[in-house]
Formats: sequence, structure tokens, C-alpha cells
Amino acid sequence: MAGATPTDPDRPTDPEGPTDPDGPTGRLVTWLAETSIDAIPADVTTRARHLILDGIGCLLVGARLPWSQIAVRSLTVEPGSSLVAGWDRTTDASTAVLLNSSFIQGFELDDVSYRIPWHANAVLLPVLLAVAGRRATVTGADLLRAEVLGFETGVRVGRALGGPALIARGWHSGAVFGGLGAAAAGGALYDLTPARFEDALGIAATQSGGLMAAQYESMVKRMQHGFAARNGLVAATLAAGDYIGIKRVFERGYGGYLTAFTARHDTDPATIGDALGEHWYLPEQTIKPYAAMAYTHPSIEAALALRATNGFDPAAIGQIEIEVAESVFDHAVFPLHRPIESVAAQMSVCYTTAVALLDGTVSVEQFRPERLDRDDVWRLIDQMTVNRGSGPASTGRVRLTTDAGRTHEQRTETPLGSVQRPLSNADIVDKYRDLTGRILDRHRQQAIEDLVLHLDERRDAPAALLALLAPAVGAALN
Repeated sequence: MAGATPTDPDRPTDPEGPTDPDGPTGRLVTWLAETSIDAIPADVTTRARHLILDGIGCLLVGARLPWSQIAVRSLTVEPGSSLVAGWDRTTDASTAVLLNSSFIQGFELDDVSYRIPWHANAVLLPVLLAVAGRRATVTGADLLRAEVLGFETGVRVGRALGGPALIARGWHSGAVFGGLGAAAAGGALYDLTPARFEDALGIAATQSGGLMAAQYESMVKRMQHGFAARNGLVAATLAAGDYIGIKRVFERGYGGYLTAFTARHDTDPATIGDALGEHWYLPEQTIKPYAAMAYTHPSIEAALALRATNGFDPAAIGQIEIEVAESVFDHAVFPLHRPIESVAAQMSVCYTTAVALLDGTVSVEQFRPERLDRDDVWRLIDQMTVNRGSGPASTGRVRLTTDAGRTHEQRTETPLGSVQRPLSNADIVDKYRDLTGRILDRHRQQAIEDLVLHLDERRDAPAALLALLAPAVGAALN
């Protein structure tokens, strides 16, 4: 009609609604705003409480590691309103989120996914703690709901991006898409409307980044999910203040989120909005049994199985052949130089396989400086050949040839902690107790455990949890 005003696709009819309710962005943000804690199945909330407990264990163990101490000294110049866990210290919220995330990622003990590589607690939990510290009205049920919604957002965005393909191209995948999960979690605590959730995701998306070259010798690999968490906090806070972000960020062509990060591989935007509230991904997250990058776990398991055979003698090993999935080969296999930094050792299939064969475990003790430079480890590393395999990322094979010419081989397709062989909730509690028993007194350790496992039963749970996390902890490597 002559004189009619064209419809602006970026201005929704409902100012509180999404720009396009039927698009992937619109479907996701509507679901985020409308999903209550009661709509989340009990098995999902139960697993979420245990996921949070695992994250808190990793947070406290990581708080006083050498690289964490450097970061705290460098960044906590002035006190603020947000806690730095395990330090009896405060700082501004953005810095606290960055540091607390780096603690969770500090020793490669935290949760991960083989299918959509990211460390969920490292981006979600610090934001939840920061926002709960700002908003006294946040309850334990609110915190649990926000953890689940943030997790489901992160996974769906990671699936749409093709997370493993990002890793293969050198992006630190969880750092790339984790900020959007963090924004969703923070937004849930801010009670954002669909329109404001759309803004939050758009603001988080434009801050995305993270290079996988950080894995070789730098300390910053341990902080990259922290950058995503900080970005998510900033995004949620700005959106809560009506700051407008990129609309329909998943649908955009030029300069859009999926377009920019998937220019060299396929993407599936539909996965963002599909089966929301029907399929829950949180129970599929891997809780790590070993203090190493997840894609080393198949070879670790194979090595442990070989070590358990009758007559095993590491001194008699003449050759070691390892097979790693093609999709993650460059992530797990790279030249090692002595002396090695702990971060490179934890990312290396060669180092982790060697200590598994020698020590029968891959935990905190295997990455102390004195262990990293022992001759027995480097003798085995020098005997290794690593080949590319055709299976999924969760598969691995180790073949040993003795000096006498005998061969022993073990293949792993479902390592402990994977979707097919998950750690039970009881296993997660045992892991938390084992890790924190080194650094907490028994009373504080038990109080944290009891509170987290009954998180949604106490309205004051967030404040109580912050009070328990604030005091200083012991140093895990002492």
C-alpha cells in the first residue's frame, strides 16, 4: 500500500519478545525465559548438582596453583564486591569471574565433552557466583536452574558450530562458544525477557575467541574459558540494563556468528532450537577421572589396562605405538621438549601415556615439577610412535613391544567418564572428597558437599555457598 512503513525485521512487535520467534535465536531465548525449575526433569537437576560439586572441587584445588597465584597477584589490585575463591579476598566481578574460571580449568580436572569440546563449569559456575553475590534475591533453586539453562545453551551453540571442527582448525572451541552459555546462565539469574536474552547472546557472540596454540607452554590456556565467562557476565549485565546486542545472531549472513566461525566447515543452525525441553544434554557431560586433556584419556585407559596384565615390566618396553583419532590428532600430539611445562604434559598423549604405564594413575602427583623431569618418563617418550586413527575422538590404542620381541596391545573405545561409561554420582562425590581432602578441613569440606547436593532446598544456599568458598585453602601441589 502506498505510504505504508516497511516492517523492520529487527524490531519485534512485542518489545519483550524475540525478533523472530520462529528462528533458532527466537526459539532458544523464548525457552530460556519461560523454563522454570519445575520443568527440568529430576534426573537432570540431580546430575547438575553433582556437576556443580565437581566444579567446586576443581575450583578450590586450582585456587593456589603456581599460575593461579601469579594471576591473583597481577589482577586483584583493589578489593571489590565479588569473591576470589580460596583466597579470602575480593575484587570486581569481571576479574573474579576470570580468576575463578581459571582455577576451575587450572589442572585439567574439570568436566568436558568429547562430542562438543568445552568445559561447562569453567564458564557457568563463576558467572553464577558473581551474579548471586550481586543479587541477594537469588535462591538455591535459581542457581540450579541457571546452571542447567546455561549448559543447554552452550551445548546447542557448540553443536551448531561443529565444536570438534573448531578444535581441528586451531580454535579453543569452548572459549569460542562458552560465553553464550555463560550469558544465558547469568541472564537466567537476572530474569531476562526473551528480548533481553537475545541481546545477551548477541553481545556474548561478538566477543568470542580463543587460540589452541595456548596449549603448548603458556599459562593462558587455563584462563581462556575465563575470558568466555567474563564475556558472558558482561553480556548478561549489559542486557539486563537494556543495552541492545546483535539481533538474530545465529541467522545472520554477513558477520553472523555461525557464518564467521564455520566458513570452512558445515554448520547446523537448527540444532540450537531443536528438542528444547525434550532432550537434555547435561547428563551426557564427561566428569574426568584423570587430570589430563580428555582426548588423552583413551590412551591412558589402554595403558592402564596393559599395566595391569601379568608380568608387566616398564623396564622391558622397547617400543610403544599409540593410535589417536584423526579428528583430534593435532590437539593431542605435538613435539615435547625437556623440561616440559605441566600444561603441555597434560595435553600430550605421549606424556600421559608414559606416566599411566609407570605410575598406574594420572592425577595431581604426575604433574609436579620433579615428576615432569624424571628420566623414566622421558625414556618411554623417546620410544613412542603416534599414528592417526579413523575412529571417533573417544577411541585410542596402545601397542607395546618388549625388548624380547613380544607384543601386547589394548584398544579403548569408551573411556571411563564418557557417555557410555559415565562416572556415577557416587564416583563424583568420591572425586570431590579426594581432591579437596588435600586442601580443606573436614568440616568445611562436608559443609560444601551437603549444601551443593541440596542446593535447591535452601533459599539462602547461594549466600551460604559464597561464605564457604571465600576463606583461604591449602595449596594442592605442596
